[in-house]
Formats: sequence, structure tokens, C-alpha cells
Amino acid sequence: MVQGQIKYRQSVISYRLSGSGPRVAVCFHGYGGEAKSFDFFSQYAGNEYRFLAIDLPYHGQTDWQEGLNLLPTELEEILHLLFEQVSIDYRQPDFRYTLVGYSLGGRVCLSLYQLRPEAVERLVLLAPDGLKVNFWYWLATQTRAGNQFFAFTMKKPQWFFGLVKGMNKTGLLNTSIFKFVKYYIGDPVVRQQLYSRWTSLRKLKPELSTIKKQILQNHTALRLIYGIHDRIILSSIGKKFIRGMETDSRLIEIHAGHQVLHEKHVKEILPALLQ
Repeated sequence: MVQGQIKYRQSVISYRLSGSGPRVAVCFHGYGGEAKSFDFFSQYAGNEYRFLAIDLPYHGQTDWQEGLNLLPTELEEILHLLFEQVSIDYRQPDFRYTLVGYSLGGRVCLSLYQLRPEAVERLVLLAPDGLKVNFWYWLATQTRAGNQFFAFTMKKPQWFFGLVKGMNKTGLLNTSIFKFVKYYIGDPVVRQQLYSRWTSLRKLKPELSTIKKQILQNHTALRLIYGIHDRIILSSIGKKFIRGMETDSRLIEIHAGHQVLHEKHVKEILPALLQ
């Protein structure tokens, strides 16, 4: 296991590299996670892959100083710098790699894939964000007024917390989402992180109709893994997305909630990487 860093403009990007296999997998964690979330992968598939896991802006040990607008092309620049640092020759004509993303990391993977689909042999997405536009995320990050109101609410959240508490009591908001909101609204540091993380990644907006065409044209292996008990991201979203792509796509449901990226689920995850 190698813990490393690279300089990108004024920022420092943190990553972890493990495994010694001939294939390359680039991994992106979920909201509030870190690159080390993927450490257990190398124990089970390290002979097949080298796993390059990256700390996203405002996560882990990455020190992000480039403002609140990470573009997909900038993310690709960072990835190429990382490839060079760890001696992965991505310029070879036949070079292809696997993208692995959990939750928020799924949206990151889809955005990267859209830029250069011919370079990706496999997409492994665990309870992925990005396959459906979330209205509240869109409002808070994609509109100027919404983003300003989002910033205000993160500074003075009392009204919003009262609203979601009332919605939970009346059954309009399920308990899982209420607990999720309560955690991220209750602490001022966590609220600031929420604003920075959501806003900085707002330009990663995969165009799903384009991506479906790219998957079909390039015969990209798509593997979607969902928790049966997940109330945050539902498997029905993935089932709808893969319609018409069944030849190269698989959807797996496992006995889990949203936290499908865990070593106890490795037996269900491994086939998605290897088959």
C-alpha cells in the first residue's frame, strides 16, 4: 500500500495505490469518505489489478485550493498526472482501465467516462449517484439563487431543520433520510464541508443519454451494485438506466443498506470487477 500526493496547480491531491496486477482500476469514494475506503480491494483482487484510489476535493488528505468549480477536464488532468507519478503508461493506444465509484464517486466516474469512453473497459458503480437528477441538489448547486440560499441555510439552518423534522413526523420524509439530514445539518463544521463539497463538484454532470450511447458503442462492461435496504439511492434507478443495454450491463442487489462499499460485501463486489 502506497500513500502518496501530487501537486496540481495550487492544490495537493492525495491518493492510495495498492495491488500489483496487470489491469488498472481508478476508484472514487462517496460523500465524506476517503481513498482508504478501497484498501481491502487489493487483498482480494491485487493479483489482477492495481487500485488507484483518489481523495476528492474537501475530502481525506487532499488540500484543494482551486475554488468551487472542478471541471471534468481538470479531473482528467489530475488523473493523467497520477498515472505518470505511479508509472502507468496511459498513452499506449491499447490502454484501458476500470472506473470504480461508490455513491458520489459514481457520478465522478460517469463524468470521467463521458469524456473518454474508449479508454474505459469497465464501469463498476456501487449505489451510484448520477443516474438520476436530484431536484434539491440541482436547485442548490446549479442555480445562482439556489446556491446563495444553500449558503445562507448552511449558516443559519434552524428553519430547514424544523421543516425536515416536521416532514419526518408526518411521514413525508423517511427516517433514513431524516437521520442523514440531521447529521449533516447539526454541526457547523459539517455544514461548511457539505456546502464546499457539493458546490465544488457541481460541474460533474453526466449526460445520461450520451453515456448510454457510449456504453453501447464501446461495449463497455457496466456493473451496478445496490443494497436491497438502501433508502438513499434505489436500485429502481439503475434498473431503468440499463434498459436496452442488457448485453453488456449487469445489476446486482445485495443484502445491505446504502453502505455497500464494505469488506463484508467483497464476495458480491468481486464478480463485478472480474467477470
